[in-house]
Amino acid sequence: MAKIGVFICHCGENIGAKIDCTRLTSAMNDHPGVSVSVEYKYFCSDPGQENVKKAIREHNLTGVVVAACSPRMHEATFRKACAEAGLNPYLCEIANIREQCSWVHTDQDMATEKAIEITRSLIEKVKLNNELQPIEVPVTKRALVIGGGIAGIQAALDIANAGQEVVLVEREPSLGGHMAQLSETFPTLDCSQCIMTPRMVEAAQHPKIRLLTYSEIEQVEGFIGNFKVRIRQKSRYVDMKACTGCGDCIQKCPQKKISDEFDCALGKRPAIYTPFAQAVPNIPVIDKEHCTFFKNGKCKVCQKVCETNAINFEMQDEFLDLEIGAIVVATGFQIQNTAMYGEYGYGKYADVITGLQFERLASASGPTAGKILRPSDGKEPQTIVFIQCAGSRDPSKGVKYCSKICCMYTAKHAMLYAHKVHGGKAHVFYMDIRAAGKGYDEFTRRAIEEDEAAYLRGRVSKVWQENGKLMVRGVDTLLGKPVEIAADMVVLATAITPQPDAREFAKVVGIGCDEYGFYNEAHLKLRPVETATAGIFLAGACQSPKDIPDSVSQASACASKVIGLFSRDQLEREPVIAINNESTCSGCWGCALACPYNAIEKKDILSRSGELIKQVAFINPGLCQGCGTCVTFCRSNSIDLAGFTEKQIFAEVMGL
Repeated sequence: MAKIGVFICHCGENIGAKIDCTRLTSAMNDHPGVSVSVEYKYFCSDPGQENVKKAIREHNLTGVVVAACSPRMHEATFRKACAEAGLNPYLCEIANIREQCSWVHTDQDMATEKAIEITRSLIEKVKLNNELQPIEVPVTKRALVIGGGIAGIQAALDIANAGQEVVLVEREPSLGGHMAQLSETFPTLDCSQCIMTPRMVEAAQHPKIRLLTYSEIEQVEGFIGNFKVRIRQKSRYVDMKACTGCGDCIQKCPQKKISDEFDCALGKRPAIYTPFAQAVPNIPVIDKEHCTFFKNGKCKVCQKVCETNAINFEMQDEFLDLEIGAIVVATGFQIQNTAMYGEYGYGKYADVITGLQFERLASASGPTAGKILRPSDGKEPQTIVFIQCAGSRDPSKGVKYCSKICCMYTAKHAMLYAHKVHGGKAHVFYMDIRAAGKGYDEFTRRAIEEDEAAYLRGRVSKVWQENGKLMVRGVDTLLGKPVEIAADMVVLATAITPQPDAREFAKVVGIGCDEYGFYNEAHLKLRPVETATAGIFLAGACQSPKDIPDSVSQASACASKVIGLFSRDQLEREPVIAINNESTCSGCWGCALACPYNAIEKKDILSRSGELIKQVAFINPGLCQGCGTCVTFCRSNSIDLAGFTEKQIFAEVMGL
């Protein structure tokens, strides 16, 4: 016989101000199967939870319904209280009368009637609830960090410093990411390389970190604690164990006019190269696309000058299959293709450059050794114009969002220009200043108020060349008049966008993307570094535009999640998963095609003699996330969702 306890929370005035809780309590007392119905101002408080525990023991309750806020808020709280009182936690249900009643209705009678109906439906459901037990899965205590920028390095170091194994994978030949390309960092203007290089070396030398550069993730299978990952190690055509990093092959390579990606096409590099002087590992890689030997079978100069015989043109890609317990995705960002802004002349005029190209000009390791020089003629620009929001906050170009860091790095660029080009004049066109961060507003005010640059509030409509100058036409909305500036150089604060292959990579790993291609977190506020796929975490600008402090903070948050996961040998998971009735399963595989988590496999049903009778769907409890998609696709009605069976849902409907 059902003995249900109903506990109605006022939630302060959130519920109590719009719902007649006394009337609701009385109505529940009259409902069949209810042994006790009480109201309290804050049931989520310690005294409120003690009242629930006391009622469970005194009335020997077989089920509990808490009429309160969303189950996302306090379902775990009340289930824990039930467990402490000796009741299986999955015999507790939450009737959401805050978001679904008091927050959406102004009429008290209407809100109360609706609350009564919702609570009744949950009472009928909990009568059919079963005692579920958490699922235990083993944990492989090895983490995979994908991406070797500042976020990936930070996550890898934090996990490794906690004593856990880490595999750090970077698809470029060196660690560093975009931070390695920067000259100085805001708001302190300290050297980016001075911060980054020690972390890169530390990651490469850490005994708990296995570094795999020039490598890519090919396949990810499995589930939290038990992922199986295939990694492709692309061939460098250089034996990393034999190479001493002397650089003779780089110096002697006759093919030296290849556009340098690290210098954003402002410099040239040979066909065998290291991305930059402080690269980790400092081992060169042969660019097969531009190498003379791979193009026509001739040359091999690098092999001839190598004293350690490290050059091997027969080298092939290798594959590694690893067992992984948790994955941190820190694949970073790219900048928007600015060629779509024809009105700004990018790609047409050599002296219209991006903010990242300006960073390379300002960097001591850049193509001009830190001097601000025009790409067209190598002269110092005496007048420079910075255009903010060149891509960001522009729905017509497909980027509606703010790229977050542009206001800050433009202010930094204006300061660097003033320090390096004495007597030069900088102009900044901006929509508005967004400088939310510690010391950020002070930093931008410094650029404006110390006359580092003339800030003009307005947009630029056109850039064209005339008499050797770049003519910039815009508007100053504060003065209410148009502006034309004859500039020697124009710098565009381009939008931060996801990696070009972000959507394809999301499918490989098994995570979701937003409309732009940034990876989705499980919950924006409550689970900001987790994904919907358990055991996979997000760090850095692959999730959304971020600055360095935010990326580092998020990386450390991911590391703490991984360390917490690895603190146990067995992992407990929610038992709300799909269950297949093998006796009625027809093996149509509609469920397998529909499952977004690849949790459904084919299982052979054999006779006693070992002959195959049929194949049925097997739902991996470690992979299943309990979304219920397979239930709707099952043609034979063989699949049910634990905790949400057809009988339970039907009982809820009848309770209404």
